[in-house]
Amino acid sequence: MTYQEKKSIVSLISAILIFGFYCLYMYPLYPEGGQESETYRYWGSFVLFLTLFSIVAHIFISIIFNIIFRITTSEKEPRFADELDKLIDLKANQNSFFVFIIGFLIAMGSLIIYQPSYMMFIILISSGFISDVTGSITKLYHYRKGV
Repeated sequence: MTYQEKKSIVSLISAILIFGFYCLYMYPLYPEGGQESETYRYWGSFVLFLTLFSIVAHIFISIIFNIIFRITTSEKEPRFADELDKLIDLKANQNSFFVFIIGFLIAMGSLIIYQPSYMMFIILISSGFISDVTGSITKLYHYRKGV
């Protein structure tokens, strides 16, 4: 298994764990029956802190992965990306953005059909998570099967 495949697997697992643990942490803090402003404050802080927490956790996990990879294989992380790596990254980003845009449109559509506002936030957050997972799976697929 190549470095890129291992990195894609670690990225996939970490995205699932980060999102899962963050949701488990934030779920009890949801303001039941509160005012609309409290609900908007909750969802705003949910998105903001999920973004910050996710970035910090991904950086930390990436550092730990590189340390463990170097210790176990005595190899360094590849310093350059060839044309195949760039093409795979472009395809993964394209699929990830496509999934997020579809989720965004569904979230806006939920407002049009008079769904509660929290439904829009749930759809947006879920589409962000699914797009992250889609990008990691796309990278893993293309590194294994080719472009």
